[in-house]
Amino acid sequence: MSEDAGEKTEAPSAKKLREAADRGDIARTPDLESVAVMFAGLGAIRMFGPTMWTQFSEVMSGVLYHLHDVTITRDSLPGQTAQAMLTVTGCAGPVVLAVGTAGAAVSAAQNQFNIASEALSLNWEKLNPVSGFTRIASVQGLVPALNAVIKLAIIGGFAWSEVQELLKDPILYTSGDLFRIGRFLMSAAESLVTRILVALAVIAAADYGYQFWTRYKKLMMTREEVKEENKSSEGNPQVKAQQRRRRRARTQRQMLQDVPTADVVVTNPTHIAVALRYDRKAMKAPMIIAKGTRLNALRIREIAKQHQVPIVENKPLARLMFKHGRVGGEIPVQLFAAVAEILAFVYRTNRYRYYTAGQ
Repeated sequence: MSEDAGEKTEAPSAKKLREAADRGDIARTPDLESVAVMFAGLGAIRMFGPTMWTQFSEVMSGVLYHLHDVTITRDSLPGQTAQAMLTVTGCAGPVVLAVGTAGAAVSAAQNQFNIASEALSLNWEKLNPVSGFTRIASVQGLVPALNAVIKLAIIGGFAWSEVQELLKDPILYTSGDLFRIGRFLMSAAESLVTRILVALAVIAAADYGYQFWTRYKKLMMTREEVKEENKSSEGNPQVKAQQRRRRRARTQRQMLQDVPTADVVVTNPTHIAVALRYDRKAMKAPMIIAKGTRLNALRIREIAKQHQVPIVENKPLARLMFKHGRVGGEIPVQLFAAVAEILAFVYRTNRYRYYTAGQ
């Protein structure tokens, strides 16, 4: 039994997952960011490459054409440098923007759009060179190195297969013009980079799945941990009972404060008391403002007598209103007729009281 209790067989709770994310313990792999950045860069070059090359060619042609009459001085150098930087930014801007956006988006998605506050806090143990060397020399430190070797071997295999295909192209064994050779080199580079990116994407997806699985297994909980967490989240039963008693006491005090504003108190006569109020202009039906049994009923009757609120005895009606009505709510529809008769009687017998109240 003790072994079963200590075995992690339960799925991690949302609270434990959230706390782990706050510590920076999340499933992530840098390869996903690398693949996203390279794919974004390649896509931007495919889309904006011709325009970028045209702009850069025009700028370089203008610079070389006017190179003989350009004077570089101490005063003109800042302006010329700024102009050159603006030119380079304008040409490379789309690629830089695409790469930066892709990297930030993938990084935020892996972090679950959460800032790990605990991971950002200063930890002097991480700065200790002895512990750092111990981590590198440990088995856990060798695993990333082994993964890097495996990734390099896979990528190298993909790249070599592509290079072998390119070496069979007839252009390498025949003469051709410079333009044709340039197009071949561009196409070969694009094909090679695409194949490498596909290999990296597969590796990154597998690595992320492994990281997610290992993190999930690490955060799994024992049954005792689940019980303790449920107990702490639900709160101490004694504290909850005390809170309920306080709420009941506040509700009772408010009820007794509202009794003087009642139009009538219907009683059982001694066991139950229900105080009603009705305003024709503001209410659709009479409302229960207080109700109680035994000592509470006695207290309601005493307050009603002190403030000259009429008290009417009607055992069946008092029981039904107490059972089916709630404080602050309207009386049940089935009791409208019976309550209307009592209110009509009260208004007739206490006409002076309600006339002066209306004034």
